[in-house]
Amino acid sequence: MPFKDMPIRRKLMRIIFLICGTALLAMSISLFIYGSRSFRKSSLEKLSTIGKIICTNSTAALIFENRQDAKEILAALKAEPHVVTAVLYDEKGKPFVHYPSELDTNAFPLRPGPEGFRFAHSRLEGFQPVVMETRRLGTLYMQSDLGDMYEEFRNYAIITTLVMILSLSLAWMLTRLLQKNISVPILALAGTARMISDKKDYSVRAVKRSKDELGSLTDAFNDMLEQIQEQNLALNEFNQKLEQKVSERTIQLENLNKELEAFSYSISHDLRAPLRGIIGFVTILEEDYTSRLDDEARRITTIIKNNTMKMGHLIDDLLAFSRMGRKDIEKTTISTSAMVEEVIREVAPDDKNGHIQWVIDSIPDVKGDINAVRQVWINLISNAVKYSAKKAAPVIEIGFISRQGETIFFIKDNGVGFDEKYKHKLFKVFQRLHSTDDFEGTGVGLAIVEKVIAKHGGRVWAEAAVGKGACFYFSLPD
Repeated sequence: MPFKDMPIRRKLMRIIFLICGTALLAMSISLFIYGSRSFRKSSLEKLSTIGKIICTNSTAALIFENRQDAKEILAALKAEPHVVTAVLYDEKGKPFVHYPSELDTNAFPLRPGPEGFRFAHSRLEGFQPVVMETRRLGTLYMQSDLGDMYEEFRNYAIITTLVMILSLSLAWMLTRLLQKNISVPILALAGTARMISDKKDYSVRAVKRSKDELGSLTDAFNDMLEQIQEQNLALNEFNQKLEQKVSERTIQLENLNKELEAFSYSISHDLRAPLRGIIGFVTILEEDYTSRLDDEARRITTIIKNNTMKMGHLIDDLLAFSRMGRKDIEKTTISTSAMVEEVIREVAPDDKNGHIQWVIDSIPDVKGDINAVRQVWINLISNAVKYSAKKAAPVIEIGFISRQGETIFFIKDNGVGFDEKYKHKLFKVFQRLHSTDDFEGTGVGLAIVEKVIAKHGGRVWAEAAVGKGACFYFSLPD
């Protein structure tokens, strides 16, 4: 388990153990270095002292060239088991006697070297002059192994290991006792937070166990819980009031919708009757009094009839737009290709001679409300036919683009197009980008398209350029 994911108790134990272990290791290394230097110094001093004693006792043997006395003097080195070799040279630098007596002459230098003792490899060796007053009688060579130093180091390592084990054991016991002062309050806070998260009960409070920073943290945690509890109570009260207001507004909207439906019926019934009356009387006037009407009067009656019919179409479109906002969609699988062919025959019945060039992809089936989607195709295809009618060779292209999660259909024409800086007005009611003198229409069709596609969860947009045609897109989710 990574250190960052460990429980706080184990983290504290490991941190304290690491600190104690590092401190003990640093102290042991420091003592080892100090002991090593001290022992090397004492070993040099001890061997030098032994050498001085041997040199002092050997003066008479060298003066009288008494090898037997010299051997007995060197034999006293048996009391020092770590002195492994000793050689006494005469005044001319030739080996006089050596210790131990059976030692091979190749085991020691044949001539004296520089004065002084030094460490070489795994031994301590050196030369010391034998002097009486100002006369140098010879030279003493001694070699000592480092067994006593190694033994000292072994003892030191054993003691250090025992001390570290004892210290770490004491640290472990103290850590187990003392870490509770830190870990227990933190674990208590974590347990309280977990219980609150599981049960969503903000009335629970953490127990304060000390007056230190952890106690301050516990107080802050409890204050936060109290604030959350107060906010929850206020939020619940607000939600209750909001639900009541939503219920009241829902009732008001339902009543308003009923009033709108009644108003729509009134438009459909009460306004259509006068319009039919106007058209009827104008028709009677044209048929029964045609001999009394001059050309100007007949032109005026034609204008009255056409505008009355436009008014009727506008009422029909407004009613369709209103019903579209209230009607729920019922999705089924739509054969888009068949629907497009049917709509083309409906909106362009006079194009039997093939004046319009149709470029239609093999468009896929989709899910949607069949009547609502059919209204979208009717409005967009009829607009393409209408706005490209003045072209010598009108071309209308219908296709699709598949994207993740949706299918995008497009209807493209080479008609009059429009200025794109006004395209934000396209899908608003009564917003027109061309005059009614040039192109007929009520200004409601594209608003119906936008509302239908929005209810299906799709999008509508357009691209165009003046005199270069327009392309309308709408998407339906898969």
